Amino acid sequence: MKAVCPPWRLECYDELTSTSDVCLERARAGELPGLALLALRQTKGRGSRGRNWVDAGQSLAFSMLLDGEQMGQDALGGWPFVASLAFFDGLAVAMPTARHHLQIKWPNDILLDGQKLGGILIEREGDRLVIGMGANLANAPNADAIGQQAANLARYGEAPQPKAVAEAILAQMTHWLTVWREQGFSILCTEWLKRAHPVGTPLVVSGGTTYEKGRFAGLAADGRLLLETENGMKTIATGDILLASQGAVSASGH
Repeated sequence: MKAVCPPWRLECYDELTSTSDVCLERARAGELPGLALLALRQTKGRGSRGRNWVDAGQSLAFSMLLDGEQMGQDALGGWPFVASLAFFDGLAVAMPTARHHLQIKWPNDILLDGQKLGGILIEREGDRLVIGMGANLANAPNADAIGQQAANLARYGEAPQPKAVAEAILAQMTHWLTVWREQGFSILCTEWLKRAHPVGTPLVVSGGTTYEKGRFAGLAADGRLLLETENGMKTIATGDILLASQGAVSASGH
């Protein structure tokens, strides 16, 4: 059976504008899947929905280049789940003392004790896919800069080095891509739910012109969020998700 990804080629830099931007540039220039870029500092980090990513220093700024069609042309909806599983498990391997305090917020933010720890940004360039990940390791950005309290792994001991975290994530990405290929998308949803905010968690979903309040009711078969509201069950395909315990909508990205 063909491997789900080639051997990873991890490149580490003291500084880049944005690891995802550089990954996209390399993809346009013909770079093959398997490239992974780590920067100890980003000068123009990006988040989802056009937001900036605030680098608090000694953080994870990391992107990887993959074959976006290796799971089939209709598999785009599975990437946030395989990425968040790899991100969650990589962080847990790198910082075991924090494992039971980590949680995934739909679809792919990572929380620590209910506060934003990291996020994922997924972008396409032709048939290539760039997955960017950012996480607070030793420090967290000032709450005024991001509109909410954020967490960092140093809360539970000496923070791991960014390269160690990146290597752990790459190993987990290989694992979960193999699981996806061999067992299908449903197993990703099952494993994701084990690591996510529990069913029944109060949520607010902001979609620009829409604003829905309800309780998390699990996932639809295609991975969309199920929200139980006063007006019945709603299926959410996209939007900013706010847990009742958080002070503001979080911005994932990299």
